[in-house]
Amino acid sequence: MSSVSVAAFYRFAPIADPEGLRARLYEICRAFSAKGILLVASEGINGTIATNAQRMADLLETIREATGFHDLRPRLSEDEVMPFLRLKVRLKKEIVTLGRAEADPFKHVGTYVPPSEWNALISDPNTIVVDTRNDYEFRLGTFEHALDPATPTFRDFPDYVEKNLAAHKDHPIAMFCTGGIRCEKATSYLVAEGFKNIYHLEGGILNYLETIPEEESLWRGGCFVFDRRVALGHGLKPLPMRLCYGCLAPLDEADFSSPDYEEGVSCPHCAPLLTKDKRASLRERHRQTLLSQKQRCSHLGPLIEDESAE
Repeated sequence: MSSVSVAAFYRFAPIADPEGLRARLYEICRAFSAKGILLVASEGINGTIATNAQRMADLLETIREATGFHDLRPRLSEDEVMPFLRLKVRLKKEIVTLGRAEADPFKHVGTYVPPSEWNALISDPNTIVVDTRNDYEFRLGTFEHALDPATPTFRDFPDYVEKNLAAHKDHPIAMFCTGGIRCEKATSYLVAEGFKNIYHLEGGILNYLETIPEEESLWRGGCFVFDRRVALGHGLKPLPMRLCYGCLAPLDEADFSSPDYEEGVSCPHCAPLLTKDKRASLRERHRQTLLSQKQRCSHLGPLIEDESAE
């Protein structure tokens, strides 16, 4: 049985004292020996945290009491080892960074579609299906019929909308993301821009993979997660995938066979961009990581973190 429980959650709600709540959540997570990352802003909270499976229920209940979010319903998954290197609880301007004030989930969002109705919606040839995640997440896995905006960060999404969707304001558009939070902002932005028929997957990909049987699924590949598990599949089971620790791109078998792949240093996605000094620095970091493993001590290595939250 897995010994570590991982909880992913978010909640849009006004927070009067974000700094005070940040400090309180940090102490709560430390008390339960939790690791991961939590973001706190005046608009709500967002994060993924992990701790011993026997402690998770009490940790989540304590977070509900501290925030007043008694209806907080995290997506829970498991692993045999701790998937995070450390605990970070950060104060941010936004809990998912789009940088557009008109995207206000308190005022308007798209129509929520439960996983049980998602297949029918995205199978309709009239529906435009858009993956709102970053480009490297799309490469690892996505839904059938989904379009890739090819956005390096969430801040680039409005430019994609202007260039590719502006002529389809009356068209049904279905959007999805990992846990639902990006779509809260993305659908709110489209509604503010005058789009009429906007839908988003309730609870995101994680909810879909947790509830829809694999034989009925329209999901293909793995769902990228921002921790050392790299990707989850149906039933929220970790998949045998790895990252490039030079650039954090998810890798497949072809990448490992490339002459540009060097363990802990580079892959075909980043090798052409590395300077001599940067490559030397990455090799030294990898050497220190291997040395720490040999000596059975901890080395932080690269922190895997959702850059959209920055």
